[in-house]
Amino acid sequence: MVHDAAVWKHGKDAAISPQPGAVAPNEETVIRFALIAAACGVCCLSACHPSERSNVNIMNTMQHLNPEGLIKNPAFTQAIVVRGPHRVVYVGGQNAVDAAGQIVGRGDIRAQAEQIFKNLETALSAAGAKLEHVAKWNIYIVQGQPAQPGFEVFRRVWGARPNPPTICVLFVAGLANPEFLAEIDAVAVVPE
Repeated sequence: MVHDAAVWKHGKDAAISPQPGAVAPNEETVIRFALIAAACGVCCLSACHPSERSNVNIMNTMQHLNPEGLIKNPAFTQAIVVRGPHRVVYVGGQNAVDAAGQIVGRGDIRAQAEQIFKNLETALSAAGAKLEHVAKWNIYIVQGQPAQPGFEVFRRVWGARPNPPTICVLFVAGLANPEFLAEIDAVAVVPE
């Protein structure tokens, strides 16, 4: 049985407290969820009960770290620590398919990157999140495609926002459709 992270509570006693209408997870489910979340790099017991939520801004939720000894780059952050009451939004792989189901930019990675970021922003918006809430994204680029045009789109879309997300770029043999040249998935942290 899958449980929404919002049914879990943390605090001084780190008790598990289901919200009204939610089924309380058993110990095995709690451990399984924690292991899956840990494997994904997410703190799973971080969503507070609604009565305990306060208005915090993104800077109090995510701490961006670029420690001495690691390169500093305006395109990414080396590590991000997430604290406090928040929602975690997982965005599945976004590709160059528009709302009508058509592939945008066949053979053109720049045009596909534009559509990918439109799709990413649409998915984030549906979850009440924005690009600046993204803590991590994975970028998949088909081998043989130039990365630079996609990165130029990212720089334009990201703009002057501070604190870019952590990033992982992978060159892959192919994606779900042979016409896809790139894909991005993301994890966003939204303050409650």
